[in-house]
Amino acid sequence: MQEALEQKIILEDRQEAYALLGENDTFLEAIRESFPCQIVSRGDEIDVLGDLAEVKKVIALFEELQYLHRKGTRITMHEVRYAIGLVQEGKTEELHNLFGETILVTSQGRHVRPKTVGQKEYLDTIRKNEVTIAIGPAGTGKTYLAVVMAVAALRGKQVRRIILTRPAVEAGERLGFLPGDLQEKVDPYLRPLYDALQDILGLDTYQKFMAKGIIEIAPLAYMRGRTLEDAFVILDEGQNTTAKQMKMFLTRLGFGSRMVVTGDLSQVDLPRGVDSGLGVAAQILEGVRGIGIIRMKSADVIRHDVVTRIVEAYDAYEEQEAQRRERQREHRERQAKRTQTRPQTAEGE
Repeated sequence: MQEALEQKIILEDRQEAYALLGENDTFLEAIRESFPCQIVSRGDEIDVLGDLAEVKKVIALFEELQYLHRKGTRITMHEVRYAIGLVQEGKTEELHNLFGETILVTSQGRHVRPKTVGQKEYLDTIRKNEVTIAIGPAGTGKTYLAVVMAVAALRGKQVRRIILTRPAVEAGERLGFLPGDLQEKVDPYLRPLYDALQDILGLDTYQKFMAKGIIEIAPLAYMRGRTLEDAFVILDEGQNTTAKQMKMFLTRLGFGSRMVVTGDLSQVDLPRGVDSGLGVAAQILEGVRGIGIIRMKSADVIRHDVVTRIVEAYDAYEEQEAQRRERQREHRERQAKRTQTRPQTAEGE
């Protein structure tokens, strides 16, 4: 017979209860759906009743969410669902280490920290290596976390400047036909990097650093012939470089510098038949000392809960459509076979 247990979680106040249970108890409902326990919220208390092993998991989950809240982090459905997954896998200690790390605090007072185990491994790889190559799907935080690490290095006086670059237009970087001066030509392609910096530094500090040259943002073509020393250098959209361009970029590394290359090999915009420099570099440089290569997974994608439901709905629809088309194809084949096997009417009958 399974041993039953009842335990309580004591909350500091209503604000903490709201943070842990979610608006209209949305977090609480997600937790109830995930564990075969009776979980009851009573004011500033949470009662958990059920099998000993399951109750311990639920208590551990709430304690980690409580720890996260008290460190000043706003809890979202992502944190709740990700924490549920790790607790169910028996990785509570891994969850605590994940939630316990803060990389920096933004100008708005927001604590930036890894949100998945894959993101934490990514940050550790950047710390340990002069060059990091990060490959993974969109939404895994590759670019944003690289910019965060660059700002942290600048604040810690580990580097004197930040240099951000990406291929401007496909691999050839054909900017001539665009209107405006150089800055106006490349701005649309570099906008994600501007947005990340402004979010982390605040607009005033960002503009001051840009004016002083502490932050430089430029298309990849303008890296040729330079040696980048005492800098944190980020190449974004690395999948859209050729092998020659990637080699050119990586060999710009100077003393006191770090490089991070990010990209998604499923989003290559190069002409047909041209190999992605990102994929080639990951293959050639695997195991080279000082270079870390990390491959992030779909589990590291951070999405708004509504976006997750939208994607799931589209996936379900596309699967239904594929099944419908398959049924139609099978129906046409059966009809064709019946037509072929139907007895022919003898001539003259």
